[in-house]
Amino acid sequence: MMEREHGGMGILYGIGVGPGDPELMTLKAVRLIRSCDLIAAPGPDGRNSTAYRIALGAVPEIGEKPCVGMEIPMVHDRARLKAAYDQAADQIEAWLKQGKRVAFLNLGDVTLYATYLHIHRRIRERGYQAELINGVPSFCAAAAAFQTGLAEGHEQLHILSRPDQVEAGLSLPGTKVIMKSGSRMEETGRLLRGCGQQVLLAENCGMADQRLGWGPEAVTGKEGYYTLILVKEDQPSRPG
Repeated sequence: MMEREHGGMGILYGIGVGPGDPELMTLKAVRLIRSCDLIAAPGPDGRNSTAYRIALGAVPEIGEKPCVGMEIPMVHDRARLKAAYDQAADQIEAWLKQGKRVAFLNLGDVTLYATYLHIHRRIRERGYQAELINGVPSFCAAAAAFQTGLAEGHEQLHILSRPDQVEAGLSLPGTKVIMKSGSRMEETGRLLRGCGQQVLLAENCGMADQRLGWGPEAVTGKEGYYTLILVKEDQPSRPG
């Protein structure tokens, strides 16, 4: 649907705040957050969300702006998710009608497995202006933390997000990025043992409690939600 001419209507920015280190936020993200009237962030209390705490580190003045939590349940129930996305879009639409500039903060990048995308699509379908503002993806930050590249020359790069994808994907050439394994990390660890490739685990990359692990034995099955794994055919050396 084409965007309507709204005159005094507001605008929604979906802003990727990067993986955890406030210094990895883009200049554009910082500028737009400063320009907005209102902040929205995932969770029942937006100010307690990881995305908000990251942004606060780069833009301390957002502490003076109103912040509203957008509670999206972490479930696979499509009906519940649709109802939550619709409710969030309804609330944001009301602000846009008031001429508000709204920043929705999203961990990592807004184009990659992003909660915000579902809201973005709804707002644009209703004819309002909404823009995607990229952030540094977590797997790029993780590769840098390990002092290694993700792909060089003509190497392939694959993103896998479920254990069934991992099982099939380990035979693919190049680098594999395993994301969103969550509660099935123990199963993922079993698949990685004996794969004969370099396994690099990054938990809470860029945050104060960052943990980096080398080898499949680093996958304990007790990792938190913000965990990803790089599987490489080469053997990167450990950072000195």
